[in-house]
Amino acid sequence: MDELIDSIIEFRDERNWKPFHNPKDLALSITLEASELLELFQWKSGQEAIDQHYADMQDEIADILIYTLTLAHDLDIDVKAAILEKMRKNAIKYPADRTRDHSNQYTSLDE
Repeated sequence: MDELIDSIIEFRDERNWKPFHNPKDLALSITLEASELLELFQWKSGQEAIDQHYADMQDEIADILIYTLTLAHDLDIDVKAAILEKMRKNAIKYPADRTRDHSNQYTSLDE
């Protein structure tokens, strides 16, 4: 992971883009790229969208991850530790014995 992040930061820094990559604009860019990914699914079934736009989806996912990893780097967030901690919290919020085979929102588990 560190090698990948280092490559992303090196790419950015070679172009002197850091002044434009403040946390607000990186967060905004993550949302914009996610919207571009979502747009590929518009008016199609899931499989139809994948069949027609797989390469584009790959590019959009890469953009989302590049901006996300850049933001994490700039905020000094250990991505691996953050993911593992969030999974620990989710295991408590969504216990496997109560959520297996259900797509219910966690707030409605008791219903």
